[in-house]
Amino acid sequence: MQLSSLCVYCGSSTGSDPFFMEAGDEFGRRMAKADVELVYGGGGIGVMGAVARAVLAEGGRVTGIIPKFLTEVEVEFKEVSELIVTDSMHARKQLMFERSQAFVALPGGIGTVEETIEMLTWAQLGRHSNPIIIANLKGFWDPMIELLDHIIKAGFARSEIRRIYSVVDKIEDIIPRIEASL
Repeated sequence: MQLSSLCVYCGSSTGSDPFFMEAGDEFGRRMAKADVELVYGGGGIGVMGAVARAVLAEGGRVTGIIPKFLTEVEVEFKEVSELIVTDSMHARKQLMFERSQAFVALPGGIGTVEETIEMLTWAQLGRHSNPIIIANLKGFWDPMIELLDHIIKAGFARSEIRRIYSVVDKIEDIIPRIEASL
């Protein structure tokens, strides 16, 4: 199966290290060159804005999905190929899920953590078997990976949950890892 759409969870902030914005830009360019549509939260700022702008700059397709109440907070990015405004966060996340073949967590905040954990939960419950990639750039996700391991060691999850996600350390490894698991 050919990868055609990818949901990217990432920060609506720039973070304190410029590397993360550069990584967002690089990943967006790689997505467009691989002819992979970006499905994301619809904002035009932070890492999410960098990814979307880079996809568009390389001639790629971007679908932004944003709840109405966030259109001012996250500064909706109207230049996307398709902008969908939903009534709620739940509707936003459901549409992002339905339109994506895989999920990638780039560095971000609490929303990024929540969306990533939700996809892990849905996979654990058998709601999907789509690839989930944790892009552990500069060790950003080390604490979350340690938490998942802690949950397993404490007996609240089986070690098999490690099979529902992959961890990569470099932007260039994300798309090949997804394609290998489709």
